[in-house]
Amino acid sequence: MKCPYCGDDNTKVIDSRPADDNASIRRRRQCDCCNRRFTTYEKVETLPLVIIKKDNIREPYDRSKIEKGVFKACHKRPISVEQITNLVDQIEAAIYNREEREISSSVVGEIVMDKLKTLDDVAYVRFASVYREFKDVNTFMDELKAMLQTK
Repeated sequence: MKCPYCGDDNTKVIDSRPADDNASIRRRRQCDCCNRRFTTYEKVETLPLVIIKKDNIREPYDRSKIEKGVFKACHKRPISVEQITNLVDQIEAAIYNREEREISSSVVGEIVMDKLKTLDDVAYVRFASVYREFKDVNTFMDELKAMLQTK
């Protein structure tokens, strides 16, 4: 493992433990050259997953895109980074539990909305407004009414 500070590849593991979700291992490392410490995470490699976009273009699954969308939806909401990370972990688990090598972006979007709905109503509406591309106030209000009826 290369040191992120000096680039030297002589590092040693000084501590290993399961990460919060128990699906990865957190390793604390120290560089033999500059003696600085850094953390790495080790995760089981899963089957490559391909996302089918609306225009039928296929691209590799990218967790950071989901994280970015969820962070935007949760902006200025009383939601911790830990809650967001746990939510993204749940979304990712739901995606991989489908055991499909290709999955539509619309299915991913519905999974994200379903999980956001349980976390925060405002974050859910924010995400839904972008994801469902509300064209006017009426479609936005219809979504709000539907959400209130399920509560």
